[in-house]
Amino acid sequence: MTPDPTGRRETRHGNDGIVLTRTFRAPIEAVWSAVTESDRLARWIGTWSGDPSSGSVEFRMNAEGDDVQDETFTIHRCEPPHLLEVSSPAGDTETFDLLLELSEDAGTTTLTFSQSMTDPELAANVGPGWEYYLDRLVAAETGNDAEGINFDDYHPGQSDHYRGLFA
Repeated sequence: MTPDPTGRRETRHGNDGIVLTRTFRAPIEAVWSAVTESDRLARWIGTWSGDPSSGSVEFRMNAEGDDVQDETFTIHRCEPPHLLEVSSPAGDTETFDLLLELSEDAGTTTLTFSQSMTDPELAANVGPGWEYYLDRLVAAETGNDAEGINFDDYHPGQSDHYRGLFA
């Protein structure tokens, strides 16, 4: 069963890209920890190592199989618990620019995730991937089984939606 795609095309901080939102019945500090602390990240996407105060960390995804290598993520802005802006090279010519913005209202925290892009084919692959990972985050934070979420339910079923955002 393919979940309904939630991503939209939007300009954030001057960059066009995919934007996805998730909400949590949790304080902002708890959600911030879930997206920044290595042991909490391990429950839904991967782990990081290194010293963030150096301006970069090594990140390894844990739901992509065994052939995954560490990727260097440069930290451009980190304003706990509201904003994290990072980037990572993706291949020889592409850079993934990621922005996580958190806000809290009456005990509900909203995470707004965006990735800069304009290429329809990249969006067709990346959009479903972020839907998958963010749903894993929600599962991990609500005490459900993130491992029970299947990537095949997202890709290629959501690809046309994301391709269409940039066509």
